[in-house]
Amino acid sequence: MPAHDLIVIGASAGGVEAICKLVAGLPANLSAAVCVVVHLRPYSESHLARVLERAAPLAVVPAKQDLPLERGTIYVAVPDMHLLVSRDGDGAVLRLVRGPRENRSRPAIDPLFRSAALAFGPRVIGVILSGALDDGAAGLWTVKDRGGIAVVQDPDDAAVPSMPASALAEVEVDHVAPAEALGPLLGHLAREPAGRQPNESELARHGDATDQLDRELGIVAVDDDYHERSERYGEPSRFPCPECGGVLWDVSGQGPVRFRCEVGHAHSAASLAESQTELVEAAMWAALRALEDKAELSRRRAATARSNALAVLAEQFAVEEQAAEQHAAALRALLRLNGRTGIRPRIDRSGESGQRPERAAANRPQAERGLAGEIDPIDSELGSDTGTG
Repeated sequence: MPAHDLIVIGASAGGVEAICKLVAGLPANLSAAVCVVVHLRPYSESHLARVLERAAPLAVVPAKQDLPLERGTIYVAVPDMHLLVSRDGDGAVLRLVRGPRENRSRPAIDPLFRSAALAFGPRVIGVILSGALDDGAAGLWTVKDRGGIAVVQDPDDAAVPSMPASALAEVEVDHVAPAEALGPLLGHLAREPAGRQPNESELARHGDATDQLDRELGIVAVDDDYHERSERYGEPSRFPCPECGGVLWDVSGQGPVRFRCEVGHAHSAASLAESQTELVEAAMWAALRALEDKAELSRRRAATARSNALAVLAEQFAVEEQAAEQHAAALRALLRLNGRTGIRPRIDRSGESGQRPERAAANRPQAERGLAGEIDPIDSELGSDTGTG
């Protein structure tokens, strides 16, 4: 019976330290291949493979197109390319694709996790480490839904707990541990026999049908055949895509809330909210500039009218100037507020927030931490961040 011979790991802000601790604890005879995605700057050289090589007892290599996966090797995503896993006969190969960004990032975690789950189902172990927002939660849900094992770094141990906390809130996680304990744990799990994959009818009920998942990955890979198909899956939402302005389709199914547009940009709830915050702020700055321009123009028109003894017009322009200045002052007051507020969620009479009730009770201690959408700090040595915040 196959064992768990593919481990996929996702991290973002604060994740490099966590990955180093994890790989340092992996056994030298690990019976699985390991693929790692960390959010990276799109146009900078990444030194992550060299950093992990110093910490790991295994070979560490940057991912390359069509590179066969071998057990006991760690493969690291490269900047500005999604990392996917694809079946090749009885084995697997890596694919690098410059597809649409997901959760504001490329490489993103969700595409790797989904491709692994599609190719190897219950043989996959998914691991979410430190990071901001919630990339990886939907991908980990797919790994779990297809019979794989879900592992999450303890949010208390994470430098930035949002990603682990989001995964705990959305996925029935199998194991939670600090980074230093994850390496030995994964070595043990890799030797265990894989379970069974749910049948296609079960997957379809969950919104995780094989044909839909295959099409999502085809869109990520910018495959003409998938992009030219006119039929859509999911339900159209009222939201435009922050990346291209197209309609976002709700493709959540029974998993975490997420959206994908016509050309393939994908957004989790947290990444869409972060983009909306930025769009609102940009609109407010544009409105402030327009109001200040209007006030200045009204001021000049009033001065001209007064110099020409046109008292009625001068008064009219003075009123317009005053109104524009008052509106501008109100906008400046709004801009001084933090759009990423720390206001606590409103609790309804049942005592629950908006979290799904079946997961809220078990995961509340972890899920309440770090979900405010922190901006990822930049790791200057490695060139790693979320790409957009």
